[in-house]
Amino acid sequence: MTQLGPITLQRFQGDESFHEKGRPLSYDLMSFWQWSSSDLLSNITRGIMAEYLVANAIGIADGVREEWAAYDLQTAEGLKIEVKSASYVQRWQQAKLSQVSFRVPKTRSWDSDTGQLSSLPRRQADVYVFALLAHTEQSSLDPLDVSQWQFYVLPTSVLDNRKRSQHSITLPSLLKLTGGYVGYSDLKLAIERVGRVSGA
Repeated sequence: MTQLGPITLQRFQGDESFHEKGRPLSYDLMSFWQWSSSDLLSNITRGIMAEYLVANAIGIADGVREEWAAYDLQTAEGLKIEVKSASYVQRWQQAKLSQVSFRVPKTRSWDSDTGQLSSLPRRQADVYVFALLAHTEQSSLDPLDVSQWQFYVLPTSVLDNRKRSQHSITLPSLLKLTGGYVGYSDLKLAIERVGRVSGA
């Protein structure tokens, strides 16, 4: 069998119609997005939204998200960024607010051009952005309101040099390591500053 190369990603508009051999059906791609992604509080969708917020903050949201990339985002200057998300409030019934922690394991990267995994696990990005949907009032929770988000930015080297868990990090640990969060309007500058520190 002839090997199949990677398929180039394309950015859709949303008005593309589902069809049957060219005959348009009564629904389009936007309706699929609405059906599949309207639960903004689900862990998966919230995580993708956090990536999108960061991408917009640094001006690189005009492309297409690549699901299996070794890291989440890359700037024009080559800075590689990993985005992690968490929230105090979940969509399901809660006895109390969620305890915030973020998974930060080392991984083996996968190359979509070769279809191969790297041999050794490591953290693939230069910078980590921890995005916390920090609003705690369920009745007014709005993930689309960027003022309800907090962002903690760290160079990967700080995570690599931690003496504690290499698999996850808690919010108190992030506070100690970062000195505090930045709001959405300051996120771009914070990423640029940490990127310079990381030497990337």
